[in-house]
Amino acid sequence: MHHFREAGKGRAGYFNRECRCVSFDRPRLVEELSVRQGEGADALLALLDERPQLFAESPVFVDEQSYLGQMDIIAAIERVVAMPAYRELALAYAPATARLQVNAAGVFLGYDFHPSPNGPQLIEINTNAGGGLLNDLLARSQRECRNWARDGGIAPLPFWPGTLASEGDFINMFLDEWRSEKGDVPLRSIAIVDETPEGQFMYPEFLMFQQLFIRCGIDAIICDPSELSWRENALWHGLRPIDMLYNRLIDFGLETQANACVREAYLSRGVVVTPHPRTHALYADKRNLALMTDKQALCGMGVDAETIALLTNGIPHTALVRKEDADELWGRRKKLFFKPVAGYGGKGAYRGDKLTRRVFNEILQGDYVAQALVPPGERRLQIGGELATLKFDVRHYVYRAEIQLTAARIYQGQTTNFRTPGGGFAPVAIVPGAE
Repeated sequence: MHHFREAGKGRAGYFNRECRCVSFDRPRLVEELSVRQGEGADALLALLDERPQLFAESPVFVDEQSYLGQMDIIAAIERVVAMPAYRELALAYAPATARLQVNAAGVFLGYDFHPSPNGPQLIEINTNAGGGLLNDLLARSQRECRNWARDGGIAPLPFWPGTLASEGDFINMFLDEWRSEKGDVPLRSIAIVDETPEGQFMYPEFLMFQQLFIRCGIDAIICDPSELSWRENALWHGLRPIDMLYNRLIDFGLETQANACVREAYLSRGVVVTPHPRTHALYADKRNLALMTDKQALCGMGVDAETIALLTNGIPHTALVRKEDADELWGRRKKLFFKPVAGYGGKGAYRGDKLTRRVFNEILQGDYVAQALVPPGERRLQIGGELATLKFDVRHYVYRAEIQLTAARIYQGQTTNFRTPGGGFAPVAIVPGAE
């Protein structure tokens, strides 16, 4: 168990307050894109330029001790999720599609953390967490910053080796998903699926994945689920059979009529879907956070004392919103954050101190959890000639309990977004040694 200083008071906090360095190297990004995308590099670069708040120009700093603490929390969650008793409880409130037993683990789990005086706090877990390949590109488009040498002779601060994945790691992950379901059968085709994909903010990443798959000898398309059909015990895109779906849909249980074709193919095992409904049910349903911060429930599952301590100290206390608790919740609302159980990207989430009675009543009618409020980290940057204090969180991209890549998101406002000047994805530099 690690001990932590007050958030923002360690060496990383000093750099987050005082470092104004611009480490983003656009020429290096252009060079990386030309290698990865070939003839499509210019078109992709134009799409990235249309999203000026996608990449921040400066890194976020995290103390080594905090980083190790986040690894401990992730490992504790993975131990609990592997327990049959936990799975039985989590699947009891999941959609029927989540009860299909599959061997694929689900690509790109996103573990999101805020700093706090008591150490890092896991705010939520997301499936199909976007940005893995974009953050790999961003991390390889950085220049060294010698100004980091001002405190204690650190020049330059290194990226922690575990915070950088590679394209090969990502390809191997998809191949592992395939082999876990289909064995030695060759993977011939992948469809990257989302609703109206060309209109999605992360569309540039879809194009990057498509090109990556093609370079590795796998036929790849990007499509809306309406373009797919299920016939002859196979999933088709026109006359092209599809072996695997890289699922970027936000219908996590594949429950809507628009995704009926994908659902039928998945339940018939006619296509490998990743991530899939079972992954979301076991990890990302916000009701799981209530389960993981309930000491009595954890004891009842047979969870060991050390793991219980890691979870209850490392996850803000979370509880289901019930109508009978309305008065008590309203009285404590300023210390709470309200989230829909199947939420994503901050949609439908509310800080309690910003709530109106009307919105609170809507929350009582929906499926929500109330989580103890833990403010995000703070990063001071020079934006347009002015000094601004922005917020940040830290995201770990995880596959089969292993951290592949660590990144941050810098933003302003109530929830994470990509609309803040000077904000966006940012690389994470781990400050080594003691705080």
